[in-house]
Amino acid sequence: MGDTKPEEISHHAPMDQLQGFEYCIDSNPSWGEAIALGFQHYIMALGTAVIIPSLLVPRMGGSDDDKVRVVQTMLFVTGINTLLQTLFGTRLPTVIGGSFSFLVPVISIIHSSSLTRIADDHERFLATMRAIQGALIVSSSIQIILGYSQLWGICSRFFSPLGMVPVVSLVGFGLFDRGFPVVGRCVEIGLPMLILYVALSQYLKHIVVRHLPILERFSLLISIALVWTYAHILTAGGAFKHSSESTQFNCRTDKANLISSAPWIKIPYPLQWGAPTFDAGQSFGMMAAVFVSLIESTGAYKAAARLASATPPPAHVLSRGIGWQGIGILLDGLFGTAVGSTVSVENVGLLGSTRVGSRRVIQISAGFMIFFSILGKFGALFASIPFTIFAAVYCVLFGIVAAVGLSFMQFTNMNSMRNLFIIGVSIFLGLSIPEYFFTYTLTTQHAPSNTRAGWFNDYINTIFSSPATVALITSVFLDNTLDVTDAARDRGMPWWVRFRTFKGDSRNEEFYTLPFNLNRFFPPS
Repeated sequence: MGDTKPEEISHHAPMDQLQGFEYCIDSNPSWGEAIALGFQHYIMALGTAVIIPSLLVPRMGGSDDDKVRVVQTMLFVTGINTLLQTLFGTRLPTVIGGSFSFLVPVISIIHSSSLTRIADDHERFLATMRAIQGALIVSSSIQIILGYSQLWGICSRFFSPLGMVPVVSLVGFGLFDRGFPVVGRCVEIGLPMLILYVALSQYLKHIVVRHLPILERFSLLISIALVWTYAHILTAGGAFKHSSESTQFNCRTDKANLISSAPWIKIPYPLQWGAPTFDAGQSFGMMAAVFVSLIESTGAYKAAARLASATPPPAHVLSRGIGWQGIGILLDGLFGTAVGSTVSVENVGLLGSTRVGSRRVIQISAGFMIFFSILGKFGALFASIPFTIFAAVYCVLFGIVAAVGLSFMQFTNMNSMRNLFIIGVSIFLGLSIPEYFFTYTLTTQHAPSNTRAGWFNDYINTIFSSPATVALITSVFLDNTLDVTDAARDRGMPWWVRFRTFKGDSRNEEFYTLPFNLNRFFPPS
């Protein structure tokens, strides 16, 4: 058989919108299916909403009752922020939840000498929470100003498909430590969950019931229900009775102490912990986390747009979303959620897993968050799912988001040594530098930046502990300084330039126009 001629080789043409989705951003499934899918997104958001307070509240001196209230507050504010973002922000189907990026400055506040000297644990918890609230309220101005002034949209002119590959990829890949390392803490639960979820969502996805691919669409709910029941049977049967405290925490279904501590009905409200306190050093340190949240959210918005089968958000829409996200961090500070917020990467990945990118589904999930945060006992029941189960799902969903980032390479010339250099170096440093900060901290019990200026330490340690932030700094710098002349086509700019402005592509109006005819009062700039 003769050699295949080059012109006979089949090429896959680049595509503006990801294909194969049952429902895109502005098309909706039936109400029954949408409610079930919304509940699934609510369950997915519980992982972060429970684990962050579980990490922070005990360090702050809080009790189980305090932890439950913080979990309820975080879910309540997540619901509000998600509704605001999907209605008035980018309008992409994104959940706006708690962010791990804020842990460095928050832990720095917890360990400040003015708070650690308070003898009474509950008083120390309240004082620490009020200090965190003050820092969040002040630092939220960063995103509010950059968003509503359109400054972040102007900065986005330096972005290209090539520069976004490492950023969006590391929004997913950078969270690898929350995947299998956590699954390994309880393989008896984590491994069955991972295998079952992959089997239902991929290998059995063609099973259809009443014209609905039920196993693909609801694989998360089905697998969590089965493995959670299995974990409860192991817990009741005493399988972990003689295990270490760490194993019991990760495996047992009764170690969170949420159901017994939760009130039946409790409505979170602003300033529920008391009047916030303000400290300039703590506020400056928190600004670094707000900046990291901004960059990670930018990458997540790009991924969400592809997984909602929409076009990339124009600069004006991206800035609008960042402005509303700043309002969300302000609400985090007013209500007292202990951390700021960002786009929930796991929920973005779930859009791809279900092949449903509908905005309405995410808005329904926000309704579930608000409803179950008020009905404490019912919300605590779902929140008692072991985090190992969520970690198993993260292995799939974070990978999907990372792969979406890699898909931007289709618009660039990957036969260019310049492009290979930029992508390779940016991804490697984006993984390597944060890993150095993590291992250094683990070994020496303090971060690499350990000067007398606490706010400066928080700045350096927060920014360089974020893979996506390191990747953006590296890729955007290299992409705009290295052999830029005549490199526009190789960078993917002829495709990208259409989506910089709101009227650059006719589909932008369909996807990103504000509701209630608000574009008359807030026209795209």
